[in-house]
Amino acid sequence: MSVRLAKASAQSHFSVEDTAPSSQLTCALVNNMPDGAFDATERQYVGLLEEASGSNELEVRRYTMNGVPRGEQTSARIAEDYLPLANLYLDAPDFLIVTGSNPVEAHLEDELYWDDLFELLTWSRHQVPSTLLSCLSAHAALTVYDDIARVRLPTKCTGVFSQDVDVTHPLTAGIDAEIELPHSRWNSVPREALDLAGYAVVVQSETTGWGIATREDDGHQLVLVQGHPEYDPSSLLREYRRDAGRYVHHERDDLPYLPYHCASPDDWISLERTHNEILDGARDPLLIDQYPFEDVAARAPWPWRPMATRFYSNWVRGTATVSELVD
Repeated sequence: MSVRLAKASAQSHFSVEDTAPSSQLTCALVNNMPDGAFDATERQYVGLLEEASGSNELEVRRYTMNGVPRGEQTSARIAEDYLPLANLYLDAPDFLIVTGSNPVEAHLEDELYWDDLFELLTWSRHQVPSTLLSCLSAHAALTVYDDIARVRLPTKCTGVFSQDVDVTHPLTAGIDAEIELPHSRWNSVPREALDLAGYAVVVQSETTGWGIATREDDGHQLVLVQGHPEYDPSSLLREYRRDAGRYVHHERDDLPYLPYHCASPDDWISLERTHNEILDGARDPLLIDQYPFEDVAARAPWPWRPMATRFYSNWVRGTATVSELVD
């Protein structure tokens, strides 16, 4: 497999030398994450698509939305590697991925990028064969398509949790009936609302609610992902370090939440001890600055990776099969 991240055209190409017949597919990746997670999010999704492309040649075009505050470095990256969102509407892809974003407003409609997101969701519903929406974007789709509002959770849902899988669905073929999956969010949508709207929930748990749901609308597939199969082993720990760092440095007064199972069992005791010292009122920056986050992150387990790879492979292959039939 060869990978190329073009600069001027902002297109990524994946191809596999294989004896099986190949087909050309296109995927649009709309990266709406804030600067601190922008590069990591791109890397995570591109890595999964690379592994999932199989014998297909997959071209990835990168876009982002207006309304997310950008620093100089990320703005330069976007100018060099990303296409204007308006270009997406000129050439519909086979797949569309819209990442989540950092929720700022209580109501989705008040987010600065809402107009862009609303237009994208409205357009893609009838123009893109398969659309995958992550976290906040999944909640936005439920608002736009089904008039279902997200619900603020009493505490942040963050960590790696056991999930039950409907193994009879094509998206979850070959995945174990019980898996582990990261979650990281302040909001949710009740499972009952998805059932009434005609979605098939294929990953869920009593603890976190639904993780992945899907529905077909006039031949167009919609995949909503409330969990984060794209995360790498250090993602949750990086989020905790960011939030705890802001707290101990008095940048914000919201208490940080320690993600469940975000470290190896051997590292969990020291991490939890540090976290409890922070909660006990010791807003000492040294608690975060001197903690060996990089070493702990390097040892963090990654039990959901096989599931994530298989899930994205099923998604790509399913759409590729449909595209071949149409052609």
